[in-house]
Amino acid sequence: MSTREYYNKHAQAFIENTIKHDLSTQYAFFEQHLPDTGKILDIGFGSGRDSLYFSKKYEVTSIDNSEEFVNIGKALLNNDVILMDVKDMDFNSEFDGIWACASLLHVPYKELPLALNNCYRALKKGGVMYASFKYGNFEGERKGRYFTDLNEDRLRALLENTGFELINTMITEDVRPDVDTKWLNVVLRK
Repeated sequence: MSTREYYNKHAQAFIENTIKHDLSTQYAFFEQHLPDTGKILDIGFGSGRDSLYFSKKYEVTSIDNSEEFVNIGKALLNNDVILMDVKDMDFNSEFDGIWACASLLHVPYKELPLALNNCYRALKKGGVMYASFKYGNFEGERKGRYFTDLNEDRLRALLENTGFELINTMITEDVRPDVDTKWLNVVLRK
């Protein structure tokens, strides 16, 4: 089963388990680098939680490669919801910010430069991108989904193949109280 198939099969349970998580620390980490208004691209929007948050202040476009998330998102969200994989994005200088919370971690490490370069192209000059990855150096399948974990060294090596400037990193505990996972949060600038 692919990661996309996993999310199509478990979409409702995933949404119920993640829609109410408090990401205020991560939002603040990202928003301090954003203009007061503008356009945000939410990559791998999943439950729609973050799109709902950002749409209070920004014009949001939400993409996901799961048909189930897109179908549910179109009913839940009042913004553009598009069935699209980050590796197929062709946006060009459209967004002030990109939010990729726990989504790019499903892209194999060797394919991350393509995904990041698509994000770079999608941002306006000076635009910023937030991404989060489980902290470490694991790559492979966990419980039916593919994961690419990053630490600072893997992140730096990855960014050498992009135009991004690393603005900030932050290591956080998982927002789920019953999960013992550390997360690498990054903000990048075009």
